[in-house]
Amino acid sequence: MESVLDLLRQMVASPWVYLLIFGLTALDAFFPVVPGEAAVITAAVLATGGNPDLVWVIAAAAVGALAGDHISYAIGRGGGAHRLAKLPADSRRRAGSDWARRAVDRRGGLILTTSRYVPGGRTAVTLTMGAVRYPLRNFLLFDGIAALSWALYCGLLGHFGGLAFERDPIRGILAGVGLSVAITLLLEAVRWLRHRAKRRAAARKAAVDS
Repeated sequence: MESVLDLLRQMVASPWVYLLIFGLTALDAFFPVVPGEAAVITAAVLATGGNPDLVWVIAAAAVGALAGDHISYAIGRGGGAHRLAKLPADSRRRAGSDWARRAVDRRGGLILTTSRYVPGGRTAVTLTMGAVRYPLRNFLLFDGIAALSWALYCGLLGHFGGLAFERDPIRGILAGVGLSVAITLLLEAVRWLRHRAKRRAAARKAAVDS
């Protein structure tokens, strides 16, 4: 265990760690298999010792997330928009894309900001926003808020985990990552329950109308 901790400390002691965090969080935005969130939390836990610098960890994570989201948006806009334009006007997929366009027009900022905390969900949202050609200026504004708040969340989660387990940083890392996973699962459970309640309400209304 000590050898693993020593290896982690050697890695984060290098100034290249900020570039690594930037790269991992950027990739994580459109390739969710990459553990960007875990990398930020780990670096933040070890930052309680003063190296790396927590502010720069958060900054690198925010800029990386912002860059990755824009790559995902560009992918959606380049490939998705072209495919959507070719869909038949009366097809179910065209109806679905029209619904997605209306949804992001009405609540695009809220959807984009909240989806950043859902692994995989943020990729789907940014791809969709590109495909339906959500205004780039609005995307930049709301995504900037989302990326910064997410980086602060991960950084502070790791920082307080490191303070709580100052003598055992590995436990601090595990606690930070575990709490992050728990919060994500809780958000997903709330979202699922709300969706289920809406479906039941719609079914009851349809039964009454019929």
